[in-house]
Amino acid sequence: MASFIFFLSFSLSWAIVSGISWSEFLYPNFTASHYKFIDGGGSFLFSRNGTFKAAMSSPGTQQTRYYFCVIHVVSHNIVWSANRDAPVSSSAQMILDFNGIKIIEEDGSLKWSTPGLRSSVSALELTETGNLILMDKFNGTLWESFHYPTDTILIGQKLPVGRWLSSAKTEDDLSTGDYKLSITADDAILQWHNQIYWKFSMATKAYTNSNQAVEYMAVNQTGLYLFGHNGSVVVVQLNLEQSNFRMIKLDVSGQFIVSSYSTADRNPDFAGPVDRCRIPFICGSVGLCTDDSQSGAPLCSCPSNFKAGSSKTNDCVPSDASYSLLVSCNSTRNGTKLNSSSLISYLRLGYGTDYFATDFAAPIKYGINLTSCQDLCSARCSCLGVFFGNSSGSCYQLENELGSFRLSSSSENDQLGFIKTIVGPPSSRGGGDNGFGSQSSNFPIVALVLLPSSGFFLLVLLAFLWCRRSRVYTKGKTKVSRPSSPSEDIDAFSIMGLPTRFDYAELEKATDGFKIKIGSGGFGTVYKGTLPDGTEVAVKKITNLGLQGKKDFCTEIAIIGNVHHVNLVKLKGFCAQGRERMLVYEYMNRGSLDCTLFGTGPVLEWQERLDIALGIARGLAYLHSGCEHKIIHCDVKPENILLQEQFQAKISDFGLSKLLTPEQSSLFTTMRGTRGYLAPEWLTSSAISDKTDVYSYGMVLLELVSGRKNCLFRARSHSTSDDNSNGAPSSSSSSQGLIYFPLFALDMHEEGRYLELADSRLEGRVTSEEVEKLVCVALCCVHEEPTLRPNMGSVVSMLEGEIPLCQPNLASLNFLRFYGRRFAESSAVEESSGKDSVTLFPKANNSRDRTNSGSNTYFSYISSQQVSGPR
Repeated sequence: MASFIFFLSFSLSWAIVSGISWSEFLYPNFTASHYKFIDGGGSFLFSRNGTFKAAMSSPGTQQTRYYFCVIHVVSHNIVWSANRDAPVSSSAQMILDFNGIKIIEEDGSLKWSTPGLRSSVSALELTETGNLILMDKFNGTLWESFHYPTDTILIGQKLPVGRWLSSAKTEDDLSTGDYKLSITADDAILQWHNQIYWKFSMATKAYTNSNQAVEYMAVNQTGLYLFGHNGSVVVVQLNLEQSNFRMIKLDVSGQFIVSSYSTADRNPDFAGPVDRCRIPFICGSVGLCTDDSQSGAPLCSCPSNFKAGSSKTNDCVPSDASYSLLVSCNSTRNGTKLNSSSLISYLRLGYGTDYFATDFAAPIKYGINLTSCQDLCSARCSCLGVFFGNSSGSCYQLENELGSFRLSSSSENDQLGFIKTIVGPPSSRGGGDNGFGSQSSNFPIVALVLLPSSGFFLLVLLAFLWCRRSRVYTKGKTKVSRPSSPSEDIDAFSIMGLPTRFDYAELEKATDGFKIKIGSGGFGTVYKGTLPDGTEVAVKKITNLGLQGKKDFCTEIAIIGNVHHVNLVKLKGFCAQGRERMLVYEYMNRGSLDCTLFGTGPVLEWQERLDIALGIARGLAYLHSGCEHKIIHCDVKPENILLQEQFQAKISDFGLSKLLTPEQSSLFTTMRGTRGYLAPEWLTSSAISDKTDVYSYGMVLLELVSGRKNCLFRARSHSTSDDNSNGAPSSSSSSQGLIYFPLFALDMHEEGRYLELADSRLEGRVTSEEVEKLVCVALCCVHEEPTLRPNMGSVVSMLEGEIPLCQPNLASLNFLRFYGRRFAESSAVEESSGKDSVTLFPKANNSRDRTNSGSNTYFSYISSQQVSGPR
């Protein structure tokens, strides 16, 4: 017996020292590191038949970046990695305990962990399909790696709508790269910096079976599929040869590759795009890709007027050193902004050149000349170049990032490409060609000759049109309901910087007679429309402003139309004709945040909420300090946050308060914010500043955390203990049948009980630390004193982790208890009266006079749908 105990003790001690690998299961408390399992290359867990292994491994030949990952044994492919954006050293530890998995660096810092789980972990399993699963004591699944894909999908795994694969940066650097595979409701798309460059439906062997909405992508032994209707309908399919093992990978090159393995050799079954010259960065920035028909490999060169740049990259730069590519919108030279029109010139790429983005984006304008197309680009800092169609007069803008170009195989391609450049000082300017041989230095002389005479004729024309308009008016024709003709509104063209001007008849046709109504609110009604080029738009027909002078209206529209940011809804144009005032916006296909957050559709995951919060913050920060004319939104709320594919958040209706007269503004701001987004300074006649938007943002952030409205009425028959339908137990503020969530959030912050604030539908897929981060930021934003609120730039930095979180000032949050009490009283009034409208908190003459609970002077409650509606 003694010898057996000795042998057992010796075996266990040997296992601890040498780090033997385990099969299929691991149990708490287990610790692994690459150093501990160095004999097995860092591998410590194998699936039942050894198809997959889990390891602390470093890909490639480098030995500085280590990842906790799952590896396909035969091919040595890393199919999943936990800490792809937080690599660790060889001595870092993977720890499995009863709370989940975490990766701890040698210095003790936490690099990665599984989210908070609903119960204790009993075991970790590595399945034969390559899935890592954390299980409870009843073998129920608490967490699985298949729900958090990186760049690979395996047989048995689904990639649902709203999820995506991201390429790695390089073969030995697994951090998130620039390429992304996303699943939409009708296709699978490849993107580079949010620009589409390929769709699954473009594959020659893929075909569509159904018009049902796509729900997820999956691969199996027979092919690749997009499924709908809970997996019972194949929407798009690609049949492949039978294979027992197959994987999808978004390669570092930007190709979408389906492979099968019988040995260590990879057998590519499918790759898209097949033409690798369609890959956006295949030849670097401004590189020119040519397909070599013999080798099949792309050949890279530089377009005319460009030469190879640094030897470390494939990028091309202007051949003439007097020109340089635009690097930053805020860059200056001798005190002049580089995006100033006086410093901008265009270098021609030549005929037969294509750009990937023009295949998937509509022109911003039809039927214009090249000069007008370039002028549109010059007015936008984000525009990096244009493609112009000679025959159609179509103008495409290149934005975000400049990728590679390719030689077109089509003989019908008559597009000319131009790259926007910055020109050096006049003494150093070369003979910059604008594409047709004219020198930019000649412009001032031509202007001096032409402008005076042109101005004289323009004045004569304006005088003639004004007289004609006056005669028409005196005859009573202004009483006709139809808008006036465009010629009667020519004064709109005297405003510089206006976006596209639409004729009333154009918008009437685009909206099919204003048939499809998608929203209504305080500014008017919104209709869905389709322009002649197929672009979907949202047309806001303004009806509640009164007749405003065209010049004043157009002046404000020129300011709004020149505000461009990825998190702001783009104003594509306007109509100011007769008595009509309309705004044309880009169409946001996922609707408003309130419908997505509070609706009955799929629940927003925590990362999606965080991305939305960050997007809103970035948009507001730009409005407050990033654009030329500072804009205070004044109406930040979920109805005014619109969502695009991948839940990209964009703020709508910014700057529209500029269109109100002082009398209208006073009335509208009284109504606005009545669902809890109204900053205290609105009620005290204090100065309105950008901190007013910060307050509203904080209230929206609390709703993102909870997935419910900040003010939620409930029937009095419901017990307070059962007030958890949306993840928020009752607080003292809900004694009258009303939950005022900001007060509940303050209570839970003081007690450190952050998980009780999270949307219960997330089912433990969020940690207390993640919730604490957003709640702390939100509470700091809703301080009663505006000076204590952070600016939106600081909010962005806190969310991105660049600066420490601010700590809420509890004294400046006590007013929430007053608001909670008033909302509770409003609830009681609503229940006793049985009416749909309720009362809000009283209007105080002084922000400190919050104790007069007996006051019965209330604002009328008007729903924010009535006030502003979806945008």
